[in-house]
Amino acid sequence: QVQLVESGGGLVQTGGSLRVSCAASGLTFSSYTMGWFRQAPGKERDFVAAIRWGGGDTSYADSVKGRFTISRDNAKNTVYLQMNSLKPEETDVYYCHAASNGPERYWGQGTQVTVSP
Repeated sequence: QVQLVESGGGLVQTGGSLRVSCAASGLTFSSYTMGWFRQAPGKERDFVAAIRWGGGDTSYADSVKGRFTISRDNAKNTVYLQMNSLKPEETDVYYCHAASNGPERYWGQGTQVTVSP
């Protein structure tokens, strides 16, 4: 059974930093593209960042470029999202996502990030 378990969310002040983590199990982690999405209540889930299996190929939403960094440790089956210079409008639930080269897609349960004004 595939599990993606996020952690590291919490409360941070505007301009602060936070790192969220996603520990994966039940899949061949190194074969999956891992990503982060975020969603506010009543809104669509939006793409934040992704990292390919080897770790050298990353992509980001324009709104987070230069402030967020995605990374992965294939030995620990974990993907990270380092978030700097956080803004109140980035208060969301942050979700981990795993995508294979085939049809497999998995989501974590989400971790709340709250940025206080």
